[in-house]
Amino acid sequence: MSAAILLDTCAVIRVFSAEDEDSPARSHLDEVWRSGASVMVSPISAWEIGMLVSKDRLRLSNPPELWFRRLLETPGVDLADLSPEVLIASSFEPVAALRDPADRIIAATARVRGYRVMTRDRPLLDLGAAGHVQVVAC
Repeated sequence: MSAAILLDTCAVIRVFSAEDEDSPARSHLDEVWRSGASVMVSPISAWEIGMLVSKDRLRLSNPPELWFRRLLETPGVDLADLSPEVLIASSFEPVAALRDPADRIIAATARVRGYRVMTRDRPLLDLGAAGHVQVVAC
C-alpha cells in the first residue's frame, strides 16, 4: 500500500472542482485509492477555503461549510488529525521556505503522519525538493 496523500488547499480546490475531474492530479488520486491508501484533507484547509470565499477570491457551488462537508463525504477522503503535536511541529518548519501558517501546518502534518503532500504551491514544492517533506505536484 502506498503512503496516504495530504491535499494542500489549492489541490483540494483544484481536484474537487467540477471542471477538473479528468486532471492528472485526479488520476493520481484514483491510483492512491486503488492502492488502498487514503486521501487526507487538513482542517486548516476548511479555514483557508472560508477565507478565500469571504474575500471573494473563490466561488463555490455551495456555501463553504456544505462544500467542505460534501468533500469529506467522498469515499476515500478523510480529515487529517490536527493535534498539538502537529501544531508544535509546524513551529519548526524552515521559516524562509514557508511563511504561510497554513502551509506550515500542512507540511508538519505530512511529516508527523508520514503523508505525501499534493500541491502546486511553489514554497511547498521547494520544501519537498529540499527533502523536508514528500510532495506530488498537481
